[in-house]
Amino acid sequence: MKSIGLLGTKPAIIQLLKEEERESFEGFEEESERNFQKLRFARLRILIGTIVMDRITKAARLMIVSDLDHTMVDHHDPENMSLLRFNALWESNYRHDSLLVFSTGRSPILYKQLRKEKPMLTPDITIMSVGTEITYGNLMLPDDGWVEILNQKWDRNVVTEETSKFPELTLQAETEQRPHKVSFYVDKTKAQVVMKELSDRLKKRGLDVKIIYSGGMDLDILPQGAGKGQALAYLLKKFKNEGIPPVNTLACGDSGNDAELFSIPDVYGVMVSNAQEELLQWHAENAKDNPNVIHAKERCAAGIIEAIGHFKLGSNSSPRDIADFVECKVDHVNPGYEVVKFYLFYERWRRGDTDNCETYISSLKASCDSW
Repeated sequence: MKSIGLLGTKPAIIQLLKEEERESFEGFEEESERNFQKLRFARLRILIGTIVMDRITKAARLMIVSDLDHTMVDHHDPENMSLLRFNALWESNYRHDSLLVFSTGRSPILYKQLRKEKPMLTPDITIMSVGTEITYGNLMLPDDGWVEILNQKWDRNVVTEETSKFPELTLQAETEQRPHKVSFYVDKTKAQVVMKELSDRLKKRGLDVKIIYSGGMDLDILPQGAGKGQALAYLLKKFKNEGIPPVNTLACGDSGNDAELFSIPDVYGVMVSNAQEELLQWHAENAKDNPNVIHAKERCAAGIIEAIGHFKLGSNSSPRDIADFVECKVDHVNPGYEVVKFYLFYERWRRGDTDNCETYISSLKASCDSW
């Protein structure tokens, strides 16, 4: 019996199909190629429809696609205040009708490690390994269609063979080597020369690859169809085909491997204030006249909040910035907003930092009664 991926074999897929669709599959021959392809498509519908879109029955009001290190996550902020401000804003105002996508250069192992170290939200979609892996939901189910695209004109063994001829390249840790990504360190004074010669050699071997330099030291070799930008374009096309394209999309980054995110049509972009030199140079050469891409004044997640306000994509007032919850008035109250406010009130109450406790509790009860 053929495997259909993480969701299992044919019976497992059929079990997940809607009741009215199930009968049309059960009469087919087990090994029918046509049936197999239909089951693959059914799995994709389940993966998108059940895992990601269970909270959303229409186009996402806002889809934020953010890099992690030095963009969403500020490693120079030991209290994680900018990240916590964003978390409170997202959970209170956007979680119920929007999509959060993390797009990181980290491999799954290092991504999970970061989640243990920092108070990050669970995204709806995770793009990892510089756009070579796309997964959905908290189960991180992979997108098999994306894998098939990346397999075209890609041979990891040839890449490994050719890169071994460059003493300037130092192989990164084994955790960062992935099926569609080979990663090295290289001195920035030698990076451009190495990239050009290596690109020529791989082209002569019949491969169509992309070489990305970022962070002043990281060099990643990927299939030509891979990258953060292509992964985002793939997702946008998928949602469009489903008839639910996001109303607005905001891409957020700080380094060279994020540049592709800002090249996707109809996407807003923010380079956080601490963006690295190679991204700022790319912007000056390619997007300085694009009003939809800005260089924020604030660092990391605070810069993302700034961009939400700049582009008028929705509220950019985080509940963590509210001094007195009783005086706080919003146009459209939702349960998520009240839950976040209560959590923050409880947090302050435990520290002994709150006044008017009884007044706030009465206000909360009134809000609950109005739902």
